[in-house]
Amino acid sequence: MSGLSLSALIIRFLLGGAAVLVSTIIARKMGDRAGGIFAAFPAVYLAALLTGRFDFSGHDLVTHSILLSKGAIFGMAINIFVAILAGYLLPRQGWKKGLLEAMVCWFVISMVVVMVTAN
Repeated sequence: MSGLSLSALIIRFLLGGAAVLVSTIIARKMGDRAGGIFAAFPAVYLAALLTGRFDFSGHDLVTHSILLSKGAIFGMAINIFVAILAGYLLPRQGWKKGLLEAMVCWFVISMVVVMVTAN
């Protein structure tokens, strides 16, 4: 994708922000576990999928949606692994160091997956 339309960017911004806001409200009302479940809502994926129509059409839209969905499967699997890793690291390393280590791990794994799965 060489460029994004302004409409697509605005929709992605609003959906992502709304997802963060809703998961925060749920966490405060229903507890951290419920907030964590809703924090895993795939807002970025859904926003990208929904706004694909601004940048693609016809066969290109279908192809883009399929590739985006395949990538999301890898991304969600990595997120599950990192959530488990963070649950292990944070109590042992403290929240700052544990979170930093979990995020570095996410980045490294994500880059390896991108390089391995690149065409």
